[in-house]
Amino acid sequence: MTFHQILHTILFNLRTILTITFVSAIVIFVYLLLISPISYKAPVTILPPAEQDNMGGLGTLLSGGDFSALLPSSFVQGNSQLFLEILKSRSAAEYVVKKHNLVKYYSADNIYAACDELRNDLNLDLSKEGIITLSVNVSTIFIPIFLSNKDSVKSFAASISNSYIESLDKINREKISFKAKRAREYIENQLLLTKSQLDSAEYRLMEFQKKNKAISLPEQLKTAIEGSAQIKSEIIKTEIEIGLLEPNLKEDNKTLVALRKKLSELKQEYDKFEIGTEDYLVAFENVPELGMDLAKLLREVKIQSEVYLLLQQQYYREKIQENRDLPTIEILDEAIPPLKKSSPRVIYSSLVSAVFIFLLLSLYFILKEKKWTIFKDQSKS
Repeated sequence: MTFHQILHTILFNLRTILTITFVSAIVIFVYLLLISPISYKAPVTILPPAEQDNMGGLGTLLSGGDFSALLPSSFVQGNSQLFLEILKSRSAAEYVVKKHNLVKYYSADNIYAACDELRNDLNLDLSKEGIITLSVNVSTIFIPIFLSNKDSVKSFAASISNSYIESLDKINREKISFKAKRAREYIENQLLLTKSQLDSAEYRLMEFQKKNKAISLPEQLKTAIEGSAQIKSEIIKTEIEIGLLEPNLKEDNKTLVALRKKLSELKQEYDKFEIGTEDYLVAFENVPELGMDLAKLLREVKIQSEVYLLLQQQYYREKIQENRDLPTIEILDEAIPPLKKSSPRVIYSSLVSAVFIFLLLSLYFILKEKKWTIFKDQSKS
């Protein structure tokens, strides 16, 4: 058919098309206005988690840091994308379903079916600044003007959105608590081992001094002991850092690579005290045998004492971290009952439906006219 024929067909049937379109639009308008359930959304926004410097190492612990400084930021508080995935999880949905008895609300067979329904109604948005906006579609029953309390539905929408943030906070705190518990258990094992080594070193030193009486060490040797003990304690600290991070990171992780390089350099420095170089005035191999034995015992006690003090401080700090109950989610705007409905958009939806019905009817009459034309042509032949 040519364009002229198509236009002629539409104009010829225009009255019928417009009548059906108008009636259909009125029916849709009435349905959306009076019968269709009304949906509300109460958005809540949360700030992105604060990033932490994870390169401080154990050396920062004595100045008041904690082992969260040793963990990658994704293990401490994660990031906005991680928060987004937690909010999408079934665990978060289960918390909200149980709190508000949504199994009954959705008329679901079980809690898992209700979770699926809730997750379908969940709306999440992540801005480029890392701010997360969350809302949940909550609908009234049919004929809401007469059979539903809109104010209660609005409050319900706000309550569900806020409950989702509660679930995120709960899951995140449990995650942090688990990390702190694992760090605390690791430190606890290191603490017991260090305490045993310290007791053994102190006992050997005491026995040596009893047997050989008091021995005075030269100032140069005392300086060498302090220097080597300091480096040795740094070696042990670095080894603890690596031991804590290895289960969580890949072998080629930049943090692990940097720590292993640091450990290698520290060991090279420590070896200089053992074999002697021009950088050091006294090497332990050049000390008389009796003095060298005493020097090694004193050095071992000093090393173990320093490491034990460090671990003891951190052990109690991790116990506090493990048991604390502080909110970890920063809410920018709490969800409040919405003033306007989110759907249906009565006038917009009615107009769009009218245009769609008009085009559909026009297509119907065009195809009908085309078939009639083909039938006439075949009859003539």
